[in-house]
Amino acid sequence: MKQKDTILEDEIVKDDVQEEILENEETTEETEDNVVDIEEKLEEKNLSEEMDALNDQYKRLQAEYANYRRRTQQEKETIGIFANEKILNELIPVIDSMERALDACTDKEDTMFKGVELVYKQLKDMMIKFGVEEIEAEDTEFDPNLHLAVMQESIDGVEPNKVVMVLQKGYKLGNKVLRASMVKVSC
Repeated sequence: MKQKDTILEDEIVKDDVQEEILENEETTEETEDNVVDIEEKLEEKNLSEEMDALNDQYKRLQAEYANYRRRTQQEKETIGIFANEKILNELIPVIDSMERALDACTDKEDTMFKGVELVYKQLKDMMIKFGVEEIEAEDTEFDPNLHLAVMQESIDGVEPNKVVMVLQKGYKLGNKVLRASMVKVSC
């Protein structure tokens, strides 16, 4: 009977061992499944991070290109405006001469006066077309960036540092001064 009990115990132990083996196999399979799941998630995360990095790089490149286009457009506009600067500077004394000729004419109904006035008007229109503006100076605050003070005079009723007389007109092209206004300033 002892032998039977031992055999029975052996069988029970075998059954327990087999159950343990089955449980271990299931646990191993679960662990392998977990490892595979973790590897898949890790790979997904790496791909997601790589995609985000590439997307960020793409956006930066796109912004750089937009800035480049804007800068080159501004440079083209600036070059276009200031390309004629030298010619415009040469025409300013011609305009001064035309103004003196108009001031010197006594007969405003004379055909010579009307011809000179017409040419003067064409010159002024051409300068305006290219963006040249006359610098307003009379009765304004003296600005050394726009005005060249050649005389000073103390005048009653006029506050100091005011332009009281324009001796020669000044011109600017956009924000750039082509010729400063020659002025008389109160002190």
